[in-house]
Amino acid sequence: MPPETESSNVRPPQVAGAFYPGGRGECAEMVTGCLGRARPTPPMSPKVVVAPHAGWVYSGDIAATVFAPLAARRRAIRRVVIVGPAHRVGFDGLATTSAEAWATPLGRVPVDWPAMAPLLSMPGFRILDAAFAGEHSLEVHLPFLQRVLDDFTIVPILVGEANHTEAARSLERVWGGPETLILVSTDLSHFHACETARRLDRATAKRIELMRPNEIDGAGACGHRGLGGALERARALDLRVTALDVRNSGDTRGGRDRVVGYGAFAMEYAAAARTCDEDRARLLEAARASLAFAVENGRAPKPALGSGLSPSLTAMRAAFVTLKIKGRLRGCVGSVGARRPLLLDVAANAYKAGFADPRFGPLTREELDALTIDIAVLSTPRPIRFTGEAELLREVRPDVDGLIVKDGTRQGLFLPSVWERFPKAEAFVKQLKGKTGFEPEHRSDDLRVFRFTTERFGEPSHPA
Repeated sequence: MPPETESSNVRPPQVAGAFYPGGRGECAEMVTGCLGRARPTPPMSPKVVVAPHAGWVYSGDIAATVFAPLAARRRAIRRVVIVGPAHRVGFDGLATTSAEAWATPLGRVPVDWPAMAPLLSMPGFRILDAAFAGEHSLEVHLPFLQRVLDDFTIVPILVGEANHTEAARSLERVWGGPETLILVSTDLSHFHACETARRLDRATAKRIELMRPNEIDGAGACGHRGLGGALERARALDLRVTALDVRNSGDTRGGRDRVVGYGAFAMEYAAAARTCDEDRARLLEAARASLAFAVENGRAPKPALGSGLSPSLTAMRAAFVTLKIKGRLRGCVGSVGARRPLLLDVAANAYKAGFADPRFGPLTREELDALTIDIAVLSTPRPIRFTGEAELLREVRPDVDGLIVKDGTRQGLFLPSVWERFPKAEAFVKQLKGKTGFEPEHRSDDLRVFRFTTERFGEPSHPA
């Protein structure tokens, strides 16, 4: 039976029967089908997910890629903040509805009005029911959430003419803890030929993974304002982003001359993120294969990405590769910032650790058989705000932070593993300055310090 919608405080379905089925049975069946066809994803517990909002026959399978894994947290997620663009009514700022609940063919979802209170006290945030009339960008996600979660509430937010920072400030007020999921609704490119759309959407996906909201506009993502706000928050709070599925309507259903791009993304806290064992093994194999190729052929390999790879391996990430023999360092090289897919970054830096670390000679065949490989995957560096050395030392988190120091053309980096040698913040910072070519007490108005975290894993050590 259709949901009861006689109460004036319930927002009835606006696009049921158009963007998705209007009958309860048909709606439930189609949700189940989309979830069943969703591409496999690596195990993760995202704080933010990004999903497309087109008609389900076009984008439902892609959207389901972020919704299907949420079933494992069905009791933990109690609130979903849904942020999407306004398509039908233009307005300044951000808005929500006056409804106490939203209805779909699968039932009602209550609005979390206590959580909404901090938003309504913000300048530029208001109740604007007219903007939600006929609007689909938030509604199309509700049946998926109703299928994969238990009891939950929503905080519906439409973004009008607002910048990324305004959207980020709104999200900050409803960010919450593990009980709150942030859902960003956006499609990607619009109305290009299929191959052009693929090229454009791949570029946008890279910008999303690199958390560069200022490089994404309406041509790349119609929901770029809400997306930009989520990316600003993700960068500030040390999340990492993974593209799970990027396709377009020409890949799913429809013509290939004027397609719409769709992307599914997950953002998880970097410090708690863990690459699955299978993907870790693949990365370690790639590092060793890179070294073996160079030993055998006397040159660097030229690896390429194959098909069917895990999203964790193709995500834009920076990594350091460390080589050791009987516990002693034999080479360590990495990328300070992400500039290529993780699998390729590991392969390239493994070669450099074995053959381009100026502290060591080229790796030999005998050494290759004896060494062990460690990999550290870096999060996106974030600036540390400080006015003096004492404040910097208070800000640094021992055993957690990796640090980058920059001054002029000089730059130096310590991984968090270096805390094992210098467990006090003062010694850690002084040694890093020395490594960079500065005096231990170096002060400068141009000195900048960045922090990052790492996910670290490696091969078992050989017996001494």
